[in-house]
Amino acid sequence: MATRLAPRRWFRTVAALAMASCLALAGCGGDSDSEDGITTITFWDDNGGPARTPVWEHIIAEFERENPTIRVEYVGVPIAQAQQKYDTAIAGGGLPDVGGVSTAMLANLAARQALEPVDERIANSSLDGVLSEQVLESVRATVPDDKLYLVPLSTNMGVFWYRTDWFASAGIEPPTSWDEFFTSIERLTEAGQNRYGYTIRGGAGSIAQLLEVLYGQSGIEEVFDDDGDATVNDPRNVEALERITALYGKFTPEADVTNDYVKMVAQFDGGNIGIMQHNLGSYTDHAETLGADKVAAMTVPPAEDGNRTVTSHPVTGLGVFAEGDKKDAAFAFAEFAAGKEMNRYWSEQTGVLPANTDVGDLGELTHIAEATRVLNDPGTELVQLPYYLPEFNAITKTEAEPKFQQVLLGELSEKDFLDEMAGKLTDAQAAYTERTGS
Repeated sequence: MATRLAPRRWFRTVAALAMASCLALAGCGGDSDSEDGITTITFWDDNGGPARTPVWEHIIAEFERENPTIRVEYVGVPIAQAQQKYDTAIAGGGLPDVGGVSTAMLANLAARQALEPVDERIANSSLDGVLSEQVLESVRATVPDDKLYLVPLSTNMGVFWYRTDWFASAGIEPPTSWDEFFTSIERLTEAGQNRYGYTIRGGAGSIAQLLEVLYGQSGIEEVFDDDGDATVNDPRNVEALERITALYGKFTPEADVTNDYVKMVAQFDGGNIGIMQHNLGSYTDHAETLGADKVAAMTVPPAEDGNRTVTSHPVTGLGVFAEGDKKDAAFAFAEFAAGKEMNRYWSEQTGVLPANTDVGDLGELTHIAEATRVLNDPGTELVQLPYYLPEFNAITKTEAEPKFQQVLLGELSEKDFLDEMAGKLTDAQAAYTERTGS
């Protein structure tokens, strides 16, 4: 009777303590898989590599120190192979207990019932009420049943990294409008000295960044209009694309046509580029190579009407896999990683926006503070990219990337390129609406 009459917060505290005690004793609900009471869970990091692996090693060490009956086996998966590795494991078995999942791959995993919904677990955990509602809504919007299939850790935002020393030498201020942006690119370019004002990502991963600069310039707020037709080929987006492609080979290196992220960073950090488009997560790479005093971030400038349109970025989190028999331990790890202390560490090390609102101020990371300000500004419109469409990745990567290279080379018009992409997105949206009734 006392429990039912107690305040809701006190009840959650008792429930959390009970789960912690259960995990400490035997792994909770049959999670223990050894005679000594140690539960071993497998964790797949979907962005394994020299930048992220050490971050997870620290989080795992801290988790195991506070949860001595749980061991975490780390498996680092390169980001380019993560989706395929999950798909292969779904088809043949061998999924992990918990794994890195972003909303970019969530629709596919949820549709195949690979993940366990975590709504109830979050509601009865220390994370209840402290996760960003905007982030939670972005996760829910990715799937038709409006459930949470991952514990969010962070989200991201596109920015333009720029060389502060170049701007100072040229006597110009960081641009605050698109006209100033293009003027700065021209003034920073000294092609004869292999110095270019900008770099266009023409290789792998190009389309997400391209959509960001198109919708940022045009001010269009939705990827689909009220009739379900894609807006990507709206005349304002076509004009915006023409303005970008006109830079290629004159104010950008010709190698841009095939450059992926690694090659772009090599050019920017190597001293050949004045402005590079990416997201908050690449701060560490630039600061370590160039020095924090020589690089800064500017957000996407407002459109001509004064409103700022920012395309959504995938939410990164941890998913508990449905076929596993150690879900309590798997969620305990996800809960720990998303807690205030570890979520702060995650954001400081990776340069992204924390999902846990208790993290608060991140000190000298001014690019995160500015990104947070822009996202929370009433004048900012968030253009939600349709990650919920199973075809979205194929349309924007497999199919559109080589076509964009043709545009840069002058072999395909900007309008024809966007018309083709828009047609495929419209068809995918129609099929999704018919399947789900939404």
